[in-house]
Order: sequence, then C-alpha cells, then structure tokens
Amino acid sequence: MVHGMANETHNHLTEGSLARGILRLAIPMLVSALLQNAQSLIDLYWIGRLGADAVAALAIGGTVLMMLFPLVMGMAVGTVAIVSRRIGEGDARGTSYAAGQALSVAMGLGLIAGVVGWVFAGKFPLLLGAEPAVAVLAAEYLEILFLGSFTVFVLFVGGHSIFQAAGNTVIPMVLMIAANLINLVLDPILIFGLYGAPALGIRGAAIATVMSQALAAGGALVLLRRGTGGIRLHPRHMLPRPAIALSILRIGLPGTGQMLARSLMALVLMRIAATAGTAAIAAFGAGNRLQMLILMPAFALGNAAATLVGQNLGAGHPDRAARGAWMAAWMDVALMVFFGGLLMLFAPLLMGVFTVDPDVITIGTDFLRITCGFYVFVAPSIVLGRAFQGAGDALTPMILTLVALWGIQVPLAIVLSRVIEPPTHGIWWAIAIAVTIHGLLVSFCFQRGRWKQRVV
Repeated sequence: MVHGMANETHNHLTEGSLARGILRLAIPMLVSALLQNAQSLIDLYWIGRLGADAVAALAIGGTVLMMLFPLVMGMAVGTVAIVSRRIGEGDARGTSYAAGQALSVAMGLGLIAGVVGWVFAGKFPLLLGAEPAVAVLAAEYLEILFLGSFTVFVLFVGGHSIFQAAGNTVIPMVLMIAANLINLVLDPILIFGLYGAPALGIRGAAIATVMSQALAAGGALVLLRRGTGGIRLHPRHMLPRPAIALSILRIGLPGTGQMLARSLMALVLMRIAATAGTAAIAAFGAGNRLQMLILMPAFALGNAAATLVGQNLGAGHPDRAARGAWMAAWMDVALMVFFGGLLMLFAPLLMGVFTVDPDVITIGTDFLRITCGFYVFVAPSIVLGRAFQGAGDALTPMILTLVALWGIQVPLAIVLSRVIEPPTHGIWWAIAIAVTIHGLLVSFCFQRGRWKQRVV
C-alpha cells in the first residue's frame, strides 16, 4: 500500500534514487516560486501605466498583504508534515482526512483574516505613512484582495501543500502557470476597460488577481476530488475533526512564528541600516533582492526535503529520511558556492542594475562581498530547517531562528555598527556571523536525530 501511494506520484520518495526524487520535487517548486514572483510583476507592469500614485498604492498594498504570508506558510508547514506522514504510512483514509482538515482550517483562517483585513483596509495605508491620494487607492486595492484572500489560503494549501506532501509538485506548477495566464489576460481588460469591460483602474488589478487565484484554487479542488496526484478528497473529509485540525495547527503555528520573527528582524535591520543614511537603506534593499534570488533553490530543496522526510518517517525509514535531507542540503551548498561566487564577482555590475548612485553601488557591493561568502551556511539552515518541519517538529527551527536572529544578529548589528567604520560593514558582518552560527546550530540539532522519533 505504501509503495502504491508513493508510485502514484511518480517520484522516488520511500524507495529508489534519493537524488532523482529530490530533483523531481524541487525543480517544479522552483519554477512555481519564480511564477509566483512573476504574478506581482504582471500587476506592476500594467499598474505602472496609471501613474506614480497607483504604483505607490500597489507597493503599500503588497507590504500590507505580506502580513498574511506567515499565516499561509504556517498552514503549509502543518499540512505537509501531517499529510506526508499519512502517505508514508500507507493510510489512504487518514491521508484524505488530513488533507480535508487542512483545507477546512485554511478556509476558516482565510475568511477570518479577510474580514479583519477588509475592516481595517482603509487604516493600514495611513499607518504606513501614505499620502491621502495614495491611501485611497491602496484601500480600494486592499479591500478587494482581503475579501478574496481565502482563495490564497485554498490555493497554497489545496493547490500546493497537499500535492507537495503527496510528492507531486508538477500539478502546483501547472496551477501557477494557469493563474499567471489568467491574470495576464484579465489585468489589462479590467484595469483599462477593454472589450466593453468597465475601466476599474487599480481595483481591476485586484479583481484580476482574486479571479485568477480563485480559478486556480477551484481547479485544485476538482483535481483533489478526482483523486489526481494520489489523494482523493470527499466533502465528508472536510467535516470537523478537531484532533487532526489541532495537530496541523500545533505544527503550523511555530512555522508562522518563525516567519514573523524573520519579517520583523528584516524591519529592525532596515532601521539600523537607516542610521547610516539613505544610501545604506537603498543598498541593503537592493542587495537583499539579489540574495533572495540565490535563496530560491534553497526553499525549493527544503520543501523537497520536508516531503521526503515526512513520507519516509511514515514508511518507517528514518535513516533514509536523514540521508535525503542531508543530500538536499549539500546540493544547495554547491549552488550557494556557485551563485554566491557570481554575486561576489559581479557585485558592482549587479548593483548597477538597480541604481546609478555610486554610494549605493559601493555600499551594496560591500554588502554582497561580505555576506555572500557565508551563505553556504544558509543552505543547511533552510533545507534542514524545512526537514525538521516535515518531521512534524516546527518548534526547534523556530527557537534556533529566534536565537540566531534576535539573540545574535540584531544585538551584533547594533554593537558592530557603532565600533566598525564604515558602520554598514558592522551590520554586514553581523549578518555573516549570525547566518554562520544559525547554519551550524541547525546542522548540529538535525544530526542529533531526535526528530526521527517525532509522532504526528
């Protein structure tokens, strides 16, 4: 039964080649992540034709909506851990109920977050300091997106996490392609009023986004109902099962806490960088954008490791789970060496893509050349951290993240920026030291192997 369920996904997760299984999971997830970023660029491309106020409103709206991201990711963590474990155990009934409860909880959280966000949509832009004209546009954009925000939860949990847990990452990729294509078609029609449609401006972009997500989410539910991808979902599986729902939340909430800790830390570091001037802020922002590109494979490999660990623990193969997680981590170490080296070598040229200001280019170049050499330690912190979560232990990576970021990185950045000249070098070295310690801590704790006994 175990092998039958695993083979339905056409991936080698509980048997066969580990490397092949990891890559067949990770590559479609990397493509999905790129497509997800592309969706925001599509909106920006069309909204840019409405003027600077509309672009500013879009930026503010995006910042506010990022508050939902930790909640969505927490749900994803809990879903992958529980569903992949049931699949590894060969428990088809348990798998369906786990998937159904994940969807029910996701819908509930999405509706609650949407209603609360809609109520305060007009206040968020003002809190972020938007000018009145921009605040009005941002509120129009946010009201629609918050009302439709449950579609994001359904799409990420039903269209991504459940299929990922089953070892099928091709379906989520196809769903993301469909969502992008729908958004690409609807954006100009609804923004500018083409083909007889009303010209809705920035509200049109929001409606296009919600519609594209809703259609993709609907497609995911249809596939789950049909049993495509190895999991068959029936409406009865979504009826309340408190024990399963609480298990998903128990694993997912620490994942939410970890994401919130990272988001808040980024704001604090930005504030510290601001003490060195506007050029430092610009350099830090541009450098982070570049580094996020080389981190995308780490998240894809980490998600692959989470699925592999969950299924193999369920199948009673803890040693295979450990080997697979370490293999994924070493794959990303190799990628970090290669891409980190490119960033260091071509740092001035790459910074020049974002700005012509010589001070920003100089500070940003220093940022990349100081920190990128240490990003080999980011590979185990992300990949093995996700492997912990796949085992159902989201608390350990959350604690280690809090220790590294808030116990080490933030205090070091404050101190070193005051004792090292220029101050930005102190901030950059604080980041380098913290990511190194974080990577070593995660590696040490993972190697101890207590996660192998985790029951979910």
